[in-house]
Formats: sequence, structure tokens, C-alpha cells
Amino acid sequence: MVTRGLYFDSATLYYRAFFAVPSSVKAPDGTPSGAIRGFLDMVSTLVTQFPAEHLVFAWDDDWRPQWRVDLIPSYKTHRLEPDARIVGTLEEDVPDDLSPQITAIAQVLDAIGVPRLGEIGFEADDILGSLVAQYDHPADVVTGDRDLFQLVSDAGQTRVLSITKGIKNLAIVDDAYLVEKYGVAGNQYADFAALRGDASDGLPGVKGIGEKTASALISQWESIERLMNAVGQGNEQVGNSARTKLLAHAVDLANMQKVVRVRTDAKVTRKLRAHETVKDVEALSDLAVEWGITRQVNALLKALNLTQLDSVNP
Repeated sequence: MVTRGLYFDSATLYYRAFFAVPSSVKAPDGTPSGAIRGFLDMVSTLVTQFPAEHLVFAWDDDWRPQWRVDLIPSYKTHRLEPDARIVGTLEEDVPDDLSPQITAIAQVLDAIGVPRLGEIGFEADDILGSLVAQYDHPADVVTGDRDLFQLVSDAGQTRVLSITKGIKNLAIVDDAYLVEKYGVAGNQYADFAALRGDASDGLPGVKGIGEKTASALISQWESIERLMNAVGQGNEQVGNSARTKLLAHAVDLANMQKVVRVRTDAKVTRKLRAHETVKDVEALSDLAVEWGITRQVNALLKALNLTQLDSVNP
């Protein structure tokens, strides 16, 4: 039997759930609970649809690592709290109603006993990259972040389950998908993204080089290293316009490569298999009652082939 991994970009799921589920959905005490319910519903659906022996939730213990900011100061600045640019803090601007639900989601996962991994200096993307690199088995990575397309590898049997358009309309991203959509394979996607840039993450890319040009350049030269070697040698196949832009932004492009490429050296050597029984039934039961999510918890436990909680709330 081939072992499979199902790895979740947790923030993608709880943000999507928060904005998708009506704010009128509340816990028994009136606290908004839509993000928790939506998160658990999505996970249950995906675990059922894509069975795997190893289930891991990557967590943003460090959502904006300083080393990335040092390379590209604009990195994720638009997601800082309004006064963070002034006081120099690194706090992410998270909606007030979402923050306590993120904590509750973590508590639920921990009580069930499924691995939830994060590390200072590494974003959740880096945790996912490390899982793919360090464990030699097929894997599906669940995310709404296209930067993680760089993990796609038909040879390594790694796919991305892209939920950008929702769970019901998720895209199964493999190399063929990327070649058709962007003109590059998974192992070229990071270089393509570095050239193109990504405004949603505050990454400028090379000014004047858009998606089509970036795709054509990487498709022709296969990597930024080979492209820049051709530029340095005055190869006429690069084109005067592109050569001028690349030379003007060579240093920024080198930094962009480092920022965009996910790391693979995070410490993910913990046991990846979920517990055969719920780790802390009492804590899970208390959370289910407190947040009014017993149905959602039981649906996930069923998907994981774990014993469900006794009482069921509406």
C-alpha cells in the first residue's frame, strides 16, 4: 500500500471559512463561530475525498519572517496592522472576530491529536515545502496560495489541491495543469513567480515584465540562472528590452528568488500519523459544547475513522 500525505495550509482554510460563512453563525454564548465551523467542514470533505495516512496542518508561527523582510522590505506590508508600519511591529492585521476562532481551531486539532506544525523563522509555506521534501511519499497540498504551485511534481507525485474557487470547485494542480495555464512546470514556477512578482504579497517582480513575458523567458531558458547567464553574455535571443530590465533589477531579482522559494529545512520530524484514538476527549468535548460545533467535530472524527463524541448539538 502506497502511503499518502494530505498537508493543509491552515491559514488559507480559516480565512476562507471566515469570509464565506455568514457572521450570523454564532456559538451558544453569541461569539461568532463561522470560521471554526467552515474550517472543520472543509477539512472533513477533503479528508473524505482525498484519503491519506499522514494528515498535517501547517501553521504560521512566523507569518512574515524577518529574513524575508530584510531581502524585500515590501513583503506583506499591506497585511500589517494599520500602526505597524509606524511602530515597527510585525503583527498581522487579523479581523477581531477571527482571532479567537484561530485559537479555538488550534485547540480542536490538538485535542483530536492530528499534527499541527509551525516554527519561528518559517512560514506555513516553508513547513509544507519541508514536508514534501523530507518525506518520500505522494502528497496533496491543500492551499489557496499559488506560490505553493512550486511544490508540484509529477515525478515526486506531489499535487496541489487549489481551493481558490472553493472546495466544490477545487483544481487538482499537476505539471500538466501548470504548463497549460502558465507555460511552466512546477519546478520552474518559483522562478516564473520571481520574475512576474505578486502584488498580493508585496513582491514587485521585475518592472516591465508581466506574466506572459515571464512565462516566455522561463519556458525558453528554463531557469533564472540560465536566463541571467545569457543576459551577461549578451545573448541576442533574450531581446534588448528584456535584457535592459533584467540588468536594471538584477539584485532585486536575486533577492526575489530567495523570498519566493519555499524552504525545505524546517523541523518536521515529528510523528505524522494521527492518533488512533482522540488524544484528549474531555478537552475536545468541552470545546465542542463551548463553540456549538459537535456536529462538525463528529463529522471530522468520522472522516478520520475515530470514535465520535457522544452528545450531538444542533
